[in-house]
Amino acid sequence: MKNKRPEEAYLVIDIGTGNARAAVVSPQGEVLGVCRENVIYHKDPHYPEALYFDPAHLWQQVCTIAADAISLAGHPPILAVTSTSQREGIVLLDAKGNALIGLPNIDHRGREWEDIVSDTSRVYQLTGRYPSSLFSAMKLHGIRRRRDDIWQQLRQFTSISDWIGFQLSGVLGYEHSQASETLLYDVARKCWSDELCGFYGVDGDLLPPLVDSGTVLGTIRPHAAQVPGISPGAKIVVGGGDTQLAILGASPDTGDVVIVSGTTTPVIKLTDRYITDPHERTWTGRHIDDNSFMFEANAGVTGLNYQRLKEIFYPNEAYAVIEKELSELQYFQCIASLGSLLADERSPLTKGGFIFDAPVSHQLTRAGFVWATLWDIACSIHENYKTLDHVSPCHKEYIWACGGGMESHTLRRFIAELTGKKVLMRPNYRQSSAVGGAILCNNALDRAREAPASPSVVTPGSDKNYRDQYTQWKNTRSSLRQLFTL
Repeated sequence: MKNKRPEEAYLVIDIGTGNARAAVVSPQGEVLGVCRENVIYHKDPHYPEALYFDPAHLWQQVCTIAADAISLAGHPPILAVTSTSQREGIVLLDAKGNALIGLPNIDHRGREWEDIVSDTSRVYQLTGRYPSSLFSAMKLHGIRRRRDDIWQQLRQFTSISDWIGFQLSGVLGYEHSQASETLLYDVARKCWSDELCGFYGVDGDLLPPLVDSGTVLGTIRPHAAQVPGISPGAKIVVGGGDTQLAILGASPDTGDVVIVSGTTTPVIKLTDRYITDPHERTWTGRHIDDNSFMFEANAGVTGLNYQRLKEIFYPNEAYAVIEKELSELQYFQCIASLGSLLADERSPLTKGGFIFDAPVSHQLTRAGFVWATLWDIACSIHENYKTLDHVSPCHKEYIWACGGGMESHTLRRFIAELTGKKVLMRPNYRQSSAVGGAILCNNALDRAREAPASPSVVTPGSDKNYRDQYTQWKNTRSSLRQLFTL
């Protein structure tokens, strides 16, 4: 029997670091269809570490995957569209609103000038993050120094998700959670900062008006409404950062800790007050409601490591095959350190590897390498969780988790064992940002929110072998750091 066509739905556009996704979601939070394409990056030869994307090409990808997702979902009428994206990514615009260039979060064209601000503690106090080339102000500085062809045309810039909203509605804004990533925004006061703009030499006219997540930005423009299934009067709803939407989809409470396992793995405590770390190890940014903050430590590139190693060891197998082989391991085969980030370390590890007994044992398997990779991710999450707990104690007996990386039951079990906390996940944890987008659309259209589904639970055990393996991991990481810093 053919499934009944959904009566209505929302479209959520998600521009991640690795791929662009379009998800069709019901007002009840059911994901009806998802399509994706890889985001294409190009090297900019003007800098040692610069990457960019072509906004025109990305927009064409968005239109394609949106149409495909709507078709996959059975062509429900799309009542509202919202967008989310990688944090720290921006799009630069000229006087007519045409996109000049797109700069992703992995663009570090400002690396050579990271020392332009001498009072980094003041920047940290205002922005909740230690300044680096990751953030938008330094990307702009890199453009000013070596891309005069772009700088002379630049009139405004915005986040990638807000640029998608602009393409759809013709209304330009900058949502608060995304503005937190610019180094130009006073996080505690919730406004652009003249002082920070002065530090980085950014004219305030470059900054669009701030807009609130979950509000109606406008109505879809005629050229954007040509995507089949999008109603001509569809509302364009202000979205936010991808981590924030994923957290919203998990539906935690204030004071809860949430692990978002994607390309990177932020470990975040939701709080109702602005918290900074005296040692400047953590980030604090805006969540997507009026009064909440995200107190964060980030384990860095973790999920991407796992994905790439799967392509090497399990190129044609499903993740279920990996989990089966992991469950059959009889002993601890090797240890890994693969460049994850720890809040307590000022500089990242740029070299990594696997350590195993020599000569190589005939019992060493591909599952052993994946086990070590997941253990490295879990240990890094645990270390960052401890930093958050040290600065702002986490008293709950559980931790929320979401994101595609949490598909691994082994990883969930490792996290539970290391932290001693229950790990909770909603049924749609893989598409948590899409569910968060549906919640925002419901808010904007003044629709009642469905009660969140009950979570699954992974309970910690008491296997002391994990403590020994954790010590081995710490020793391996320390050895590699010493080896490659000689």
